[in-house]
Amino acid sequence: MKIKHIYEIAWALLLARSKQTLVAAIGVTFSVAFFISLLGFMEGLNALLDGLVLNRTPHVRLYNDIRPSTIQAIDLHKEYTESHNFVHSIKPANARKEIYNVEAIINSLKADPRVLGVAPKVTAQAFYNLGAIELNGIINGVDVDEEARLFNFQEYVFEGNHLELENTPNSIILGMGVAEKMLAKKGDIIQVTTINGEQFSLKVIGFFQSGIAEFDKVQSYVSLATCQKLLGKQSNYISDIQIKLKDMNEAPALAKEYAQLFNIDAEDI
Repeated sequence: MKIKHIYEIAWALLLARSKQTLVAAIGVTFSVAFFISLLGFMEGLNALLDGLVLNRTPHVRLYNDIRPSTIQAIDLHKEYTESHNFVHSIKPANARKEIYNVEAIINSLKADPRVLGVAPKVTAQAFYNLGAIELNGIINGVDVDEEARLFNFQEYVFEGNHLELENTPNSIILGMGVAEKMLAKKGDIIQVTTINGEQFSLKVIGFFQSGIAEFDKVQSYVSLATCQKLLGKQSNYISDIQIKLKDMNEAPALAKEYAQLFNIDAEDI
């Protein structure tokens, strides 16, 4: 059979039941369009989750956890060494939050071929002063260059340049939720109060928006030096070490390894 006749027969069959042909064509068009839209939505959702979770979360985090002392005075008494002692309402030990010998730990991690990068961090609880009202908040002191290289910090900063944190003393990048409550604009001077009662003036150089409203209502960012100043600590004070690995699948094993090696608490992604 010639190809010309095949087309003639097909066209004749399509026109013979034109209404059914139209319905079928519309159905197929709608189904394909919906499928493409759904794929686009899932692709965008995956990109959002990657940005919020994978890109912004360290593969391994080193820190000093606050926990009750595992050894109580009764355990040291010779009479009760072979007994099971139950002590209730144990209070946390008076442990330091900062990481001891942090410079040596960071140098050791940077020399590890499995590690892509290391970003130190200091976290300070504070209050944003809005007249007579104090808004609860958390101020993160970060190494700006490493935070941008490892965790794409610059992608979440708008109306400002993240590099100004290092170049402008006493500057802050406000979370968008905090900025909206304070009606703050770029260039404004805001007041923050630390949990020790010290009050500081900080210049707003930009805004941070992660996409999670509850996060943006409390979180803000400053440089390491500024956060250490807020806490009244020296320049070697670091409360967290964020580690980005070349292979994220190694995170659970390396977290246990680093915890034993450096005698520190560690958690993986």
